[in-house]
This record gives sequence, structure tokens and C-alpha cells, in this order.
Amino acid sequence: MTQAIQNVSDTAFMVAGFRALETERPQPLFRDPLAAKLAGDHGRKILATVPRTFVGAWSVVIRTVIIDDLIKQAISEGVDTILNLGAGLDTRPYRMALPKPLRWVEVDYPHVIELKEARLADEEPRCRLDRIKLDLTDRLSRRKFLADMSARAKKILVLTEGVVPYLTDVDVAKLADDLKDAEKVRFWIIDYFSPEAIRYGKKMRARFMRNAPFRFAPKDWFGFFDQHGWRARDVRYILEEAERLGRPIPLPFLLKLWVRLAGAFIPRARRERMKRFAAYVLLIPK
Repeated sequence: MTQAIQNVSDTAFMVAGFRALETERPQPLFRDPLAAKLAGDHGRKILATVPRTFVGAWSVVIRTVIIDDLIKQAISEGVDTILNLGAGLDTRPYRMALPKPLRWVEVDYPHVIELKEARLADEEPRCRLDRIKLDLTDRLSRRKFLADMSARAKKILVLTEGVVPYLTDVDVAKLADDLKDAEKVRFWIIDYFSPEAIRYGKKMRARFMRNAPFRFAPKDWFGFFDQHGWRARDVRYILEEAERLGRPIPLPFLLKLWVRLAGAFIPRARRERMKRFAAYVLLIPK
């Protein structure tokens, strides 16, 4: 059976599909009215292949709320430019309440940018929006782009939602160095997955995402970025945020019961580590 997800770019259709489903809920945590238009038939086909036990839809919803909040916080601290690297089918420039003078730059492969421009041609963004066709693994072009953006901005926030996990450790190290060298980049929002989360999710992703495996797996995630000049200022763990939002992880009843029973025999320190399996982190230069 041919997999619906053929490459990393296809995961953008899955994410848009999950955001469209959230928008249809009676009391959604956010509304993304353009997500369904972007996901299209391809997105619906991908969602049809997602196993019921996969909590990706829930995770995408919680991470969306977290990132929205981190973006608002950075804007309140003077960010005038947002670089969304590997932007995929994100619609934040259209759905968030953003300052009109804010400059938002989306960067992705040419075919992603072209699809997005075609499907959103009649929509009006809420801030200044530019799209750049660029292969982010082309380091020379990436460094030139970052230097150009840094020369035009006062304070930059970089967003790499759902990008870094698919890169190698070497690729991420180079990206971290390049962002550190860009003088005006003051904030970086990035995915965090613990080693345990990566191991646990490997088999599940192999069932329908084997063409888009996670590759970034440092033994010490925070130490890795510290060595490249970045420190975590704000860490938002998905499970903790989900509890705060009243949207707990949707486990099947029997699994949920097993987790509760097993929890009584698991040391508290280990339970805390298990709760912190994934997060979205706001990094700042050291």
C-alpha cells in the first residue's frame, strides 16, 4: 500500500488538516478558517491514513496555542520581523491579530510557496507578508537570506515549527550557528522532543510516516543548543499546557486506566520526566 505521506512537505497537509478539524469543534482552542482550503483533498487523504491511536491531532492543537502565545509575547517585546522557516501551510499572518507594520516572511520550497499563493490569492493578510522560495538546506543561500533580513529589521523572531525534528544533528548545528550569527535574530521558537518520546514515537510514525522520519536526536537537547550559543528562556511542555487548557491527551479508555494504575508504582521523578516528553521552546542568544 502506497503511503499518503511521501516526504516531509506532505506533513504540512496533515498539520493543516488537524487545524481544520479543530476549527470545526463546537469550542475550538483557536480558529483557522483557511486550513481546510490549504489541506484540500490531499490533506483529507492523509488524515484517512492516520491511526486512531496517534495523538498527533491533539499535539498539533496544543502546540498551535503555545506558539501563538510565544509569538504574541515576542511582539510585545519589540519584534518587528518574523521569519517562518519551513512555513508549510501555516496561516498565522491571516488568522492572528497582528500589528499591521509587522513584517512576516514565509520561507519554503518553491512548490509549497506556489501552492499557497494560488490557494490564498483572494485572502488578505493582517500584516506585511512576503514569501521566499528557498531550500533551507542550501547553507550559502540561507546565510545570504538571513544577512539580508537582519539588515532590514530591528528585532527578529525565527519560527521553525515542525522543521528541526526532520533535520540531522549536523544540519541543526549549522542552522543554530547561522541564526546566532544573524545579529538581529533575538528569539527562536523550536520543537523539543525528549529521547524517550523519539523512541516511543518511532514505531508509530513508521506505520504511516516512514518517508518522513525524525532525524534530530541529541542525547542532551538543551546542552546541544547551549553549545551553539542558545539558551531556553521559556519552555512550554505540551502535557502541562494541555492540562491548563482543559484538553488532556485523548488516550483510549483502557490505556488511560492502565496509565493511572501504573502511575501509583512509578517514582515521582520518572512521572515528571514522562510528562515532559515534548515542548515548544523560546530560545534566546547567550
